[in-house]
Amino acid sequence: MEQSLTSCKRSSKVAAILSSKIRSRRQRHRRGVAVPSNNRSVEMKVRKLQRLIPGGEGLRPELLFSRTADYISQLRLQVHVLQALSKIYGR
Repeated sequence: MEQSLTSCKRSSKVAAILSSKIRSRRQRHRRGVAVPSNNRSVEMKVRKLQRLIPGGEGLRPELLFSRTADYISQLRLQVHVLQALSKIYGR
């Protein structure tokens, strides 16, 4: 009898932990995306990205992300051009 009471207490603790985790996930999904709890880390990462992207300093995050995508595309194009030139003149 004691053993079943102990296992019942354990399962209720496990159920409580799981339900709190599920609630936490639901709250994150209601916001749209899983947002880090520490906004400072996000702000620091945005600032780093602003320094990496030419003309990125002072841009709003939406424009910064768009500019970042354009910059990545431009860099990929440059890599392809340089690889083609290397094949032509490298041999």
